[in-house]
Amino acid sequence: MSKYDFDIIHDRHGTSSLKYDFAMVRKGRDDLLPLWVADMDFRLPDEILDDITARTGHGIFGYTDPDKKYYKAVQSWYSRRQGFEIEDDWITLAPGIVYSIACAVRAFTKPGEAVLIQQPVYYPFMEVIQLNRRELVNNQLICRNGHYEIDFDDFERKIIENDVRLFILCSPHNPVGRVWSKEELLTMAEICAAHGVFIYSDEIHSDFVYPGHRHTSFITLGDKYTQKLILGTSPSKSFNIAGLQIANIIIPDRETRSKYRLENAAAGYSQGNTLGIFAAASAYTRGEEWFEELLIYLKGNLDYVRSFIRDNIPEVRLIEPEGTYLIWLEFSALTEDPADLERLIVEEALLWTDSGIIFGRETALFERINIACPRSVLEQALHQLYNAIRKRRVGL
Repeated sequence: MSKYDFDIIHDRHGTSSLKYDFAMVRKGRDDLLPLWVADMDFRLPDEILDDITARTGHGIFGYTDPDKKYYKAVQSWYSRRQGFEIEDDWITLAPGIVYSIACAVRAFTKPGEAVLIQQPVYYPFMEVIQLNRRELVNNQLICRNGHYEIDFDDFERKIIENDVRLFILCSPHNPVGRVWSKEELLTMAEICAAHGVFIYSDEIHSDFVYPGHRHTSFITLGDKYTQKLILGTSPSKSFNIAGLQIANIIIPDRETRSKYRLENAAAGYSQGNTLGIFAAASAYTRGEEWFEELLIYLKGNLDYVRSFIRDNIPEVRLIEPEGTYLIWLEFSALTEDPADLERLIVEEALLWTDSGIIFGRETALFERINIACPRSVLEQALHQLYNAIRKRRVGL
């Protein structure tokens, strides 16, 4: 019997929620069901909320640094769940993963130098590269029979031809849902080591892995491959605390860590968010039972989506995810026009999802959908999509 109820709908309107309160600003209408930005519609468990409430009751929110209790909470979580150990000094706080990627871009490359990504991928990767005046190089992921793979020959060729200095890895991958195997990671690690490439491994979704798959953290591949590693981690996805702006950037190598911290200081960041630090320690210490039930619920959501698509809208192809709570849907059997797909999703189905075009030009006929919501919300969304497609079938 479940201890926690993920079916409860918590109204997020009126909370300045990016997901719910800015549809008119961002989409020009306010009648859309949002399944886009990657936060969850689930309330934190009372165990963590009680800790946060106790802290806010103190009433003073001055400059705050992580203490031994904080480091122990982070270390224990990754030791228990992913099997690696972290030293206190390896951790540098950040307000978020994207901020830390931008720091890494500035720390390990110069303007005009090349940074490699693998599209379709989380679109801020592209933004921080280009806005920092670096050259964007893409090793396009290959979709074979509904399964994304890495073109390793192209990966190494792009590194050599463009003199790539930094590779940004998404692991597990957002939006295609791949949980990279140890063999795939080792192949990329060996190529990067051979050519002196720094690696930023964004592992923010690493806690979300479906049965039959196992996340391998890049940090576990061995000392040879961690000398130029920057590992981005955060409790913000696992415990839905992105608004508290807390991330742990783990860098084992002293020289690499020193370069990163110099750029972090140049950006003006020092102490972290007081409640972010406190909530992260509480979540990693007291939130595991809630999180385990969350994983079961998300698998149920995924099972529902898979069955619904198979039985009702087979024109839509689900790219089977191995991890994350984001699903990647292909609509090329319905339309060849990205603008028409946008009409289908927004004007006909009344949904707010993430268009595939923002993740790369070659995936303009895809949509990313967030399934971290109560089942009834997901059911409503899929029925709205079904009704829109059904009307097209019969020419209504």
